[in-house]
Amino acid sequence: MTRRPVARAMAILAISVALAGCADLLPGVGGGAAGPITATPSAASVEPAPTPTDLVAARKAAGIADCPASGKAAAVAGGLPDLTLDCLGGDTTVRLAALRGPMLINLWAQWCAPCRAEAAHLSAFASTQKKVAVLGINYADPDPALAIEFAQLTAATYPQLADPKTALKAPLGVVGIPYTLLIDTDGRIVARHPGQFTSLENVQDWVQKGLGG
Repeated sequence: MTRRPVARAMAILAISVALAGCADLLPGVGGGAAGPITATPSAASVEPAPTPTDLVAARKAAGIADCPASGKAAAVAGGLPDLTLDCLGGDTTVRLAALRGPMLINLWAQWCAPCRAEAAHLSAFASTQKKVAVLGINYADPDPALAIEFAQLTAATYPQLADPKTALKAPLGVVGIPYTLLIDTDGRIVARHPGQFTSLENVQDWVQKGLGG
């Protein structure tokens, strides 16, 4: 697959920075009346949509890890909803309720300015310790190919799921992104972080407090 220009990602960043947060940019993400900024491309500028095979190849080329095997563990009270999401690219699926921690789960999108701002801190957290797994969920994102490109640019090599239709909005009470969850060894959600992390230390302190240590 031909890699999309980095300039396209930077253009989307410029648009996102001009907006006040990520809660109301796409239908189903926030509760406000604002909608996405859209443009109608000319017929000559429309690119063919990438195929699932293209997306999986791009994800692997970007160094993004394969998604975790979730197994058949029972759902637990206070845990993740019993929903199944595709791995980014669509080659495998993960049942969320069967995941066990300690695990940090971050909902994000490449169009979201605060998500972009915190991306380097989450990548640093994932790469500097081995005790807490990190899992991304590309949420309400219309362009998985661009999401993969952005993950590569920020060295986000941890696994990524996809929730393009915001299936997690109602069961998790998501009103905007970024939105981060901390899962303990029993599969329970022990901490929630709506909004942006501002530093690696911010991530580390939140995780330590959430896990009781």
